[in-house]
Amino acid sequence: MTEQPMTDPSPPAPLGESRSRVLEILRAEQRPMGVQDVAARTELHPNTARFHLDGLVEAGLAARRTEERDQPGRPRMVYRAVAADATSGLRSYRMLAEMLTGIVVAGVPQPEQAAVRAGETWGRYLADRPAPLEHIDAAEGVRRVVQVLENIGFAPDTAPGAADHPDQQVIRIRHCPFREIAEQHREVVCSLHLGLMRGVLAEVHAPVAAERLEPFVEPSLCLARLAPAPDERRQPR
Repeated sequence: MTEQPMTDPSPPAPLGESRSRVLEILRAEQRPMGVQDVAARTELHPNTARFHLDGLVEAGLAARRTEERDQPGRPRMVYRAVAADATSGLRSYRMLAEMLTGIVVAGVPQPEQAAVRAGETWGRYLADRPAPLEHIDAAEGVRRVVQVLENIGFAPDTAPGAADHPDQQVIRIRHCPFREIAEQHREVVCSLHLGLMRGVLAEVHAPVAAERLEPFVEPSLCLARLAPAPDERRQPR
């Protein structure tokens, strides 16, 4: 068995398109920016913008602080890019992920269900919530799931279901940002990703459900299978 390194590779892996764009904006502005500022410049949902900003902080590429202000009201959190040389040194986030996943597997009752629930919570948080009275159909619901997955770095696209299930749809995931951990702990990591998709669909009230995730059907391909939500299935055609 080949021993896997526990430190993250150096130089750091690519950030992904959305996170790189957030970092470019921070560096170009050369001033602290709030989440809403970054969201407006990138056209990302504020929760997604905050997700990427906090990821940059964890990677040592940005700093976070509470804004100093004289006006009444709660001060906002602002972010700024840091000098490139501040990121030198080994990172061990993979080791941390391994350790935390191991805790879940060993210490949490029904770890798969717990991972799905955690994923659903994050999916709701990252979803672009519809406006009041806005109707989200199945196609738009799938589009919003794909957008969240793309923003995180999954490189998704869509395809129709099999011939014997014409009402199904498939999201093809061609890049897993957590591949090394998922290969060892599919029951937790893949369940987390399934819950993420379910949380997005629930938050936008889409008439479609993420039924299951088939991990690594090919070395670089996972399949998420979606179908009409149970309430939709009961409706007459």
